[in-house]
Amino acid sequence: MNTWGVAKKWKEMCEKGKNLECINELYAENVVSKEMPGMPGEHIIGKQNVWNKNKAWLDSVEEFHGRSISAPIVAGNHFTTKMKFDLTFKDRGRQQMEELAIFEVKDGKITNEHFLYAMD
Repeated sequence: MNTWGVAKKWKEMCEKGKNLECINELYAENVVSKEMPGMPGEHIIGKQNVWNKNKAWLDSVEEFHGRSISAPIVAGNHFTTKMKFDLTFKDRGRQQMEELAIFEVKDGKITNEHFLYAMD
């Protein structure tokens, strides 16, 4: 699958709330995931570790009130998208979040992901 195919499939799966299945299907075994400096999971390596990070984040959410993911923009073997969430966390209440996600694709698999967001 080329970068555009991976980007389209990633968006479709995440919009349906199939984030963990997406990792299983589209991520390379040695994927690198980066969050903002100082955040939990700031730098994680390996598909299972990325899956565990995502599972912990999903488990911290009490309710999704809304979510949107922009159409991917593809350049070579990278794609980016903007995500917006309106959700209630179990431990810190309701929040609106907006972030950019940047991905690198090699051999039909996501090898790097990097999330950029405001930390208010």
